[in-house]
Parts: sequence; C-alpha cells; structure tokens
Amino acid sequence: MKLQLALDLVNIPDGIELVKEVQEYVDIVEIGTPIVINEGLHAVKAMKDAFPALEVLADLKVMDAGGYEVMKAAEAGADYITILGVSEDATIRGAVEEARKRNKQILVDMIGVKDLETRAKQVDALGVDYICVHTGYDLQAVGQNSFEDLRTIKRVVKNAKTAVAGGIKLSTLPEVVKAEPDIVIVGGGITGEADKRSVAREMKKIIEQG
Repeated sequence: MKLQLALDLVNIPDGIELVKEVQEYVDIVEIGTPIVINEGLHAVKAMKDAFPALEVLADLKVMDAGGYEVMKAAEAGADYITILGVSEDATIRGAVEEARKRNKQILVDMIGVKDLETRAKQVDALGVDYICVHTGYDLQAVGQNSFEDLRTIKRVVKNAKTAVAGGIKLSTLPEVVKAEPDIVIVGGGITGEADKRSVAREMKKIIEQG
C-alpha cells in the first residue's frame, strides 16, 4: 500500500520545500490539477528532478486526446497520469496504449461517475492500472467521503489496483486502510498540518501495519 501526497495549492518552490519535509514517508508525489493549470507540466519535471527516488503523478484529469496528453506528461517525467472515468472509452484506450509504450501507469479518477459499480467494471476491462474513488472538494464540504465507494470498487474490480482520495486525515486513515486500497492519497491531511513530518510518519506507520 503506497502513500501519495497530493500537492494542490502550492507553487513549485513551496511544493519542493514541503516534499523535503516528508519525502522519506511518502511513495508518490502528486502534482495536482491546480498546479498543472497554474504552472504547466514543467512542475512535474521540477519535482522529478528534485526527487528522482520518488514517483510522480500528474493529475491531468484527461477528458479527451488521451494518447497525446499521456505522451506529454510522460515526456515531463510523470510515472502516473490521471484520466477521468467519465471520459469516452476511446480516450481511456488511447491513454492506456500510450502509457504501455512508455512504461507509465494510468490512474482513472472516478470523480463524477454516477453508476460507480458499472463504470468500474467497464474501466477495469480497458486495461487501466489503477481505479481511484475520489470525493472532490465540493462534496467533502457537504460531508461526503470515499470509504463506501472504495468498498464498492474493491468488490467488482478484477484486474486494476485501487486508490482512494478525498478528505483523508490521520483520524480517518485506519478506516481507509481496512478497506485495503493499493494507494492512499492524502492532501490537506498532511499539507494542512503544522508538523507535516510527524503526521506523514504516523500515516506511513498505520499503512505499513495494515
């Protein structure tokens, strides 16, 4: 089980400083959609150059032109690229095909998917590497979380690994770990804490203990 740190609301220099604090406890650094929008894909390259031992995920939330977007992210050094589960099958297929060529991995973000069970089965059959249940900021604000959704996809997905994102904190992490996702994605649960290092260390310990 890997711990992914989601960086959403920082610039590149601040993001690098933040990762320096926690690098020994995280496995994947996510360059979040807001950073990609603000800074471009060179944010991915900057993070990969700064921390070559860490994997980097480019949270592009691709909706179209899957092959091309994956190619550009791969050129920037991304190990994982996100595609939206609500996109067309052809887009996901194109992304998977390009990722295979470049030895990269595709994580499908199921944010906004209404029939999670049906779509998870369909996406799984397209050969993606990870399927991620994700409660976005707007739904977190009204008290929703991803834990039940994670159980749903764990039940139906046969080939892909699973990931979970959305409002995970130290207090809720044990419940998440019980559902056995392959990647746990934490943003504000680490980046919003005063002592980021000790929170990340504690989270890594909980994940390793299973």
